Amino acid sequence: MKQMIQPGPRYEATLQLLRTAEMLWNGSRLFFARWDLSPSQFNILNLLRDASQGMSQIELSRYLIMHRSNVTGLVDRLEARGLVLRAETPGDRRAYRVGLTQAGTELMDEVLPHYYRAAEEIWGGAPVGRTQELLKQLTEVCANIERQARELREGQL
Repeated sequence: MKQMIQPGPRYEATLQLLRTAEMLWNGSRLFFARWDLSPSQFNILNLLRDASQGMSQIELSRYLIMHRSNVTGLVDRLEARGLVLRAETPGDRRAYRVGLTQAGTELMDEVLPHYYRAAEEIWGGAPVGRTQELLKQLTEVCANIERQARELREGQL
């Protein structure tokens, strides 16, 4: 007789985390549509908002955990709208620094109050202390995923 394989006690939490991430992404797409932005475009603008010297596309790809070619397309679209500007990096003609334009800064000034309010609303009445504990646990989960991915790449799993 074949033994039934049963999920561990945290399996349902993993599934719910995946559902939550998908819902958050889909909700973000709807939220940012009123400014004709994708969530990924917003993430680039948000990173650049705090980078007074701009960022390279490689830096953006690392922060966003996406391939550099995807960042290039996103930056192309934002640049076409006048929200970001590429500037050559001194000493490296192949690299560019990407920075916010005045229009990009103004758009972020318009979007962020709505974004911060929506970010609070999705938590409903959850106490701040519980969300801080969840943040700590999710950070640990991310570290475990990164470790597991590294081991898979190295053939250890």
